[in-house]
Amino acid sequence: MKLPEQQEINRRRDRLLASIALTAGIGLMLALPFALRAGAEFFLPLTAALVIAIALVPLLEWMERHRLPSGLAALLAVIGFLVVANTALVLIIVPATDWFRILPQRLPQIQANLAPLIDFYSNLQRFVDETVQMLATGPVAAAQTATVDTPRSLLQFAAMSAPAAIIQMVFALLIIYFFLAGWTRLRRRTINSRDSFDGALAVARVIQNVVDATSAYVITIAVINLCLGLAVALALWLIGMPSPLMWGGIVALLNFIPYFGPMLAAVLLALGGLMVFDDVWVAMMPAALQVGFHLVEANVITPTVLGRRLTMNPLLILVSLTFWGWVWGTPGALLGVPLLIIIQTVVSAAGTPDIAGFLFEQGTLTVAPRKESDENAKTADADG
Repeated sequence: MKLPEQQEINRRRDRLLASIALTAGIGLMLALPFALRAGAEFFLPLTAALVIAIALVPLLEWMERHRLPSGLAALLAVIGFLVVANTALVLIIVPATDWFRILPQRLPQIQANLAPLIDFYSNLQRFVDETVQMLATGPVAAAQTATVDTPRSLLQFAAMSAPAAIIQMVFALLIIYFFLAGWTRLRRRTINSRDSFDGALAVARVIQNVVDATSAYVITIAVINLCLGLAVALALWLIGMPSPLMWGGIVALLNFIPYFGPMLAAVLLALGGLMVFDDVWVAMMPAALQVGFHLVEANVITPTVLGRRLTMNPLLILVSLTFWGWVWGTPGALLGVPLLIIIQTVVSAAGTPDIAGFLFEQGTLTVAPRKESDENAKTADADG
């Protein structure tokens, strides 16, 4: 077989393999979201545990630098995370249960508070009255006579609401512990497995960038949101809003979800104000305070603290929130930005795939007949 014929066969084979690889990759990408959604009981706690573990790596490395064994350092990191998470959840869940229990009893007060605003829209008065009447006589009214036992601990809440959540929580904690306990050994083994120094250096750089970017974002945003929640709680306490720490915790937690979280927090605070205060303008003060604090935080504090290093495209943030929220609901939306940071860091370090070059690079396209004849003519003239 002549050399040009062999080259032509190689070109066609390379292009066929490239097309098969691209088709398989597209199929896997299209199927992955549905697989993640169907297997949420496994993938959600696994992903959340990995994100939390990556954020705890700097704390683990700090304890290891102070001569603590990896296993003990990982255990202390997990215990510290548990203490913080359980304290925050109990401060939110226990009072929130009481608020949901008394919500049906406060519907008449909410309607009375909204009456001045409804008067401005007389054409909607009948619709609102029918809606409120339906709520007052429907399943919500039946809840007024139901007996609700308020949980007084996180363990009791989990046992009453979702026993399967305990299994997922234990699974996630084990993932976090074993990831942290074997982090140093895993990183060393991954770097040493490279055949060249440049490859080991690239792997080390990718690992360090992922850890630094993820932990810096999670820890910084957590501190900012904690300060925001405490400021809102203090302001609500000054105006006489019940359970100010609960509302501050809700604001801090929802602020982890860009765009949508603060809006939902404002709606919940408006509903809570309508349940407590008799005047509609006073009832709107909790929501107004939260919006004011959020504007200062989002436009001044967060950009100043994070700087340009962790600045992300707002469109990518919105797409990530929408995608992970669709896959896993509210927990997915909470993980949307950290996962986006991890993906961006890996892609920027490893390089974006050149699909067009992969498909149509030299050796995958045949030479145009006219161009080929021109090149043959030039070769003949040179030989002559």
